[in-house]
Amino acid sequence: MPVPEVRESFSQAIYTVRLGASWEEGGTRTKVVTVGGERALPFHHFDGEIPNPPVVAMEVWDIPPEDWPDPVRAPFQGVLDSPGKWARKCVEEYGADLICLRLVGTDPAGENRAPAEAASVVKEVLAAVGVPLIIWGCGNPDKDNEVFPVVGEAAAGENCLLGTITQDNYKTLVAVATAYKHKLIAESPVDINIAKQVNILAMDAGFPLEDLVIYPSTGALGYGIEYVYSIMERTRLAGLGGDKFMAQPILCDIGKEAWAVKEARASKEEQPSWGDERLRGPLWEATTAYMYLLAGADILIMRHPQAVRAVKEMIQILMRGRG
Repeated sequence: MPVPEVRESFSQAIYTVRLGASWEEGGTRTKVVTVGGERALPFHHFDGEIPNPPVVAMEVWDIPPEDWPDPVRAPFQGVLDSPGKWARKCVEEYGADLICLRLVGTDPAGENRAPAEAASVVKEVLAAVGVPLIIWGCGNPDKDNEVFPVVGEAAAGENCLLGTITQDNYKTLVAVATAYKHKLIAESPVDINIAKQVNILAMDAGFPLEDLVIYPSTGALGYGIEYVYSIMERTRLAGLGGDKFMAQPILCDIGKEAWAVKEARASKEEQPSWGDERLRGPLWEATTAYMYLLAGADILIMRHPQAVRAVKEMIQILMRGRG
């Protein structure tokens, strides 16, 4: 007697978030990206529809990243001092689906660049590539609140993803995203209750829940990744189960975390038994990304082209069961 097929069904789909705006929509993007829309757990095509594959964004900074180790700087030699050229290389040579522009140079603890300078860089990158932009602040709340109104206006009509809002700093960025029609990244410190609270605060301030992307913080392979995985899994289950405050696509900041740990950074002279860091580092980043794909990540922010290529190939494999 055949065993009946059992399928898991869920009451709600993850919100669909569209990034970038074409000429017809008032923007200048030649490519738009759609994430979310899942009606099943990651890559469980047998349970429900997964209409949109996860996507990979590559990092571009507004200043040269002096703290990056040599293996991850090497693929970008000659363009690190030009955000536009750097972004174009990421898209045309390395296949980035989006560009994540980090406004590190605006940090008061660093170069303390003015909002107008940040806006100029945003315009430069928008002119250089046709993919959607993620625009990430420096992380200093006061400075980000000065920078984003100018940057948001400079990118008006382009439907960018701006970040991040937190439970302590969200009002200015919500107003900017609303005024200039951008999407938002809602950040929380690996805590499902705080993640929900940030979304509620944004909604109470008038921002649509369906225009948010959740960023639950990210840990590298070997550094608490199991705990972050469990939080992401609970978030996705809650969203699919009907909780509208948890039904947003998820973003993971892979490159920043993976290349911060000694297992990726250390040279073979420092750790002879660990092997060549030119292979080890990208492997560490790619393996970290694989874990988060299985936890439910919709957007991965990455650095090394080898890791990006490996992850994009894995996404293609995992999406083969669709339809």
